[in-house]
Amino acid sequence: MNPQTLALAALGWVLQGEDRAARYLELTGLDPDSLRAGLGDPLILASALEFLANHEPDLIRAAEALAVTPEELVAAKDALTA
Repeated sequence: MNPQTLALAALGWVLQGEDRAARYLELTGLDPDSLRAGLGDPLILASALEFLANHEPDLIRAAEALAVTPEELVAAKDALTA
């Protein structure tokens, strides 16, 4: 899976949980409108992966839900921010 596709899938996973979505928006400073507008921006996409990388329990749960390894999520983040 390419980094952008993986990041979109991870973002979808993040936003599925109300508490997790609220924490993501609070920590990133994004609001729903800016998030929607930035879906094509690699840095916005990477922010979801960064959010997961900074909280290992969510990183592991997201990786399991997306059928990838945590390392693949981190590598996608690195690729989007390179």
